[in-house]
Amino acid sequence: MLLGGENDARNAIIAINAGAGGTDAQDWAEMLLRMYLRWAERRGFRTEMIDYQPGEEAGIKSATFRVEGDYAYGLFSSEVGVHRLVRQSPFNSGQSRETSFASVFVTPEIDEEVQIEILDKDLRVDTYRSTGAGGQHINTTDSAVRITHIPTGIVVTCQNQRSQHQNRDVAMKVLKSRLYEIEMAKKRAESDKLAESKRDISFGSQIRNYVLHPYRLVKDVRTKHERTDVDAVLDGDLDSFIREYLIEKSRSLG
Repeated sequence: MLLGGENDARNAIIAINAGAGGTDAQDWAEMLLRMYLRWAERRGFRTEMIDYQPGEEAGIKSATFRVEGDYAYGLFSSEVGVHRLVRQSPFNSGQSRETSFASVFVTPEIDEEVQIEILDKDLRVDTYRSTGAGGQHINTTDSAVRITHIPTGIVVTCQNQRSQHQNRDVAMKVLKSRLYEIEMAKKRAESDKLAESKRDISFGSQIRNYVLHPYRLVKDVRTKHERTDVDAVLDGDLDSFIREYLIEKSRSLG
């Protein structure tokens, strides 16, 4: 297996956010969510929805879920970045060609023994009513929790647990994972500036294009790997893209 380092073996926390493109982008974000859940299911990984924010008309504004399985973080790390969809929009009468964007952010689930210091004065905690798929107390109690880490501006939410206390615990776990990943990214940038600069060259953080019209093609910007069986990819058949990314990453690291 082309995975190296203890960190790659961790469970993963994945956040998907709709970008530019309005309703089309929110629908695209939900398509990505389904794609990743299907891929995880195929590998026998366990998934748990942490937060789900539905769109106004269709799709999702954002979603965060946990993946438990061997090398979940190492495998999902290949998906970090902006994903671009080109298709005929199903949301307007003319079915014009639209381009939509959604971002994927992946962090390792940190072990309990890893100490991440978070000061109470650096946190703003808000509660609100659960909404969307999987909420245990939809429109009944203010059990959902939103935590803002003031120094970094990181915002995490959780609404899928049975109580406000449980939602806060899970949200804090997600926050710690994101802060941990920030520190790890700083260390990687310092020790591997060459690899970091290579990642910056390819259209910013855009990593993959999914074209459904006027032709059908999924192409990874980083590895140039491409496939024409778009439906299979969107149904979770991602192994070839992940494999090519890990090969390229191994080469870049020497």
